[in-house]
Amino acid sequence: MHAGGFRAPDTHQAKERLRRRVLARRGKLRPPDLQSAAIALRDVLLSVSEVSRAAVVAAYVGVGTEPGTGPLLDALHRRGIRVLLPVLEPDFDIDWSVYTGPEGLVRAARGLLEPDGPRLGPTAVGTADAVLLPGLAVDNSGMRLGRGGGSYDRVLRRTAREAFRCVVLHEGEIVDGEVPSSRHDGRVQAAALPSGLVRFPVTAHQPEHA
Repeated sequence: MHAGGFRAPDTHQAKERLRRRVLARRGKLRPPDLQSAAIALRDVLLSVSEVSRAAVVAAYVGVGTEPGTGPLLDALHRRGIRVLLPVLEPDFDIDWSVYTGPEGLVRAARGLLEPDGPRLGPTAVGTADAVLLPGLAVDNSGMRLGRGGGSYDRVLRRTAREAFRCVVLHEGEIVDGEVPSSRHDGRVQAAALPSGLVRFPVTAHQPEHA
């Protein structure tokens, strides 16, 4: 059923069902699987010109069974690329700080790892040439499913119009059909999987930027 055909409660319930399925599948991943995936994702993303040639990349620190980003963050940092990492605010908005290496990450609320440097403000993501987002699933139109807080939908609205927007996923998380969506949900241009990059067609429904 097309996303526009859902009533709001149905959309919410459909999202929750999909989240539960993805999280249950991720829960079966073992540490060696996660490490192998993180290394493969590093290699995939470093081969993407929009990432390898970027001056500034906004990314995230994978925790738990999320697609790992540690090898990628270190590789970008060694290349002299400025890496911005999220700092989750109490209202689920996202501030940003610069990655200085794994020793500069501290434990934060909700099991997250965040940089301990100065805050740059939520609009700092607008300086990024490439934005690598966490997610649980995406469909072939680029509609991304997050965890439900709306944090990264706000991020997508703040990115530069020309920025490369890519969700980072495990294998099997590009879904058939459509990800249920609401009006405020944003699309991405690509998905990075351990097996490679998948680009989505640019449509008139890409998020607008202020």
